Amino acid sequence: MEFSLHVKTTKHLIIKNQINNKIMNKRIAIPVDNQDILDAHFGHCSFFAILNIENETLVSEERLTPPPHEPGLLPKWLAEKGISDIIAGGMGQKAIQLFNQNGVNVFVGAPKLSAKELLEAYLQNSLTFSANYCDH
Repeated sequence: MEFSLHVKTTKHLIIKNQINNKIMNKRIAIPVDNQDILDAHFGHCSFFAILNIENETLVSEERLTPPPHEPGLLPKWLAEKGISDIIAGGMGQKAIQLFNQNGVNVFVGAPKLSAKELLEAYLQNSLTFSANYCDH
């Protein structure tokens, strides 16, 4: 009986550590305009702010120019860049499904703030999302 309990506890600790590592290290993409403000529709943004997070701290950032808009392209393209999460204003349901199929977490309905403001609120668990303002 004690051995069984010990095994369960060990498995629980391993799972907990795996979850913590996943939460602590992220590569977040935010579609932005030329002023680094959230672009309302990710598929037509000028840039993606790519924010690399380790231990809940921003360690590096970059701006990527997306390829020309083509349905279904951006979810795969961003997943290939190692993106773990995307914070967007609006996004079509098909794109959300494609991101999820590629292992990318999607947060839609974000307010129109700068990428750094969005990231700060996200890391503090205070980012609020409204309805997805994309209708396709």
